Amino acid sequence: MSTMPESIHVHVPATTANLGSGFDAVGLALDYHDTLSFSLGQLDSDAVDVEIEGEGADTLPRDASHLVVKSFRDAARDLGMPMRELHLSARNRIPQARGMGSSAEAIVAGISAAYAFTHGGMLDRDYVFAAAAKVEGHPDNVAPAVYGGLTFSWKLEEGAEALGSQAEHASQGSESAGNNQVTGDLSAGYHTVRYPVSTDIRAYVFVPDFTLSTSDARHALPKQVPYEDAIVNVSRVGLLPAALCPAFYGDGEGTSPVQGSGLGRNQLLFCATQDALHQQYRGPLMPQSAALMECLRGRGLAAAVSGAGPCVLVLHSGDVDEELQFLAGEQLESGHWKLLPLAIDLAGVQVEQQE
Repeated sequence: MSTMPESIHVHVPATTANLGSGFDAVGLALDYHDTLSFSLGQLDSDAVDVEIEGEGADTLPRDASHLVVKSFRDAARDLGMPMRELHLSARNRIPQARGMGSSAEAIVAGISAAYAFTHGGMLDRDYVFAAAAKVEGHPDNVAPAVYGGLTFSWKLEEGAEALGSQAEHASQGSESAGNNQVTGDLSAGYHTVRYPVSTDIRAYVFVPDFTLSTSDARHALPKQVPYEDAIVNVSRVGLLPAALCPAFYGDGEGTSPVQGSGLGRNQLLFCATQDALHQQYRGPLMPQSAALMECLRGRGLAAAVSGAGPCVLVLHSGDVDEELQFLAGEQLESGHWKLLPLAIDLAGVQVEQQE
């Protein structure tokens, strides 16, 4: 059996969800991270000591109610780890309640640390994803935080959708099943698929000094949407892998068009980020964000609300920093907004042990 480490360091990326068309399903990991250190102390003690530096230092709790601590304790219990005193040191860069995945980061960090402590510093990303998505209640931010890159996630409900071992048993009784038979564990719960992202893609995140709760943003959504609006998003979300993944552009610059309409990468990004399901309903909760997004899209830039907002995301092939500084000059000069030019994180959560 592996010796339990005394300390685990966890590095988790910020994430942006939805990307316009991929409501509650699509996420992207950003090269902007929180770094957390977990150290264990006395056995059979539930004492907690929390140090916070950076974002949330004046607002986040410093006891067992802290989301990182709660996620760690719950996962540690499920993994059979005995209760021990915990010291958490968090260096936070990810803004809180802005649409950059701060809650997903906290949950992923806590679960990853618990797994690493109980498995000799190793990390099982599939375990972390399944556990974190269950806690978060939706997988769009959790998936890229765990795996990095671009992720498409979904949930299989109990019943007809979740085949589980029944499909495997059926295939064993059919000699003619061949490659067309569904086999394996298509189980109920959350699932995800990761796509690589071209290195020329940049994410520009406009971060305001005001917040918006995800709960309020969800309550703004209607119970039903027009059929035509649903078609808009279904047709656009399928473009995201073509717009973001390197396999679709052989030159690596995003200038060689994909087969079909002959669109360059940035033109395709603009189309892929169009939305008719959620941003128009949430706009009144964050009028400054909605106005900035519309301004940028009016110039042909692939802008969208990041997650539930109020951050605004721009995806672009190549450097567009100067143009964004000019177009959003009024917002940036006001002191109420800042612009983060970021690369895409392709690695996801990372853990490091110290004996």
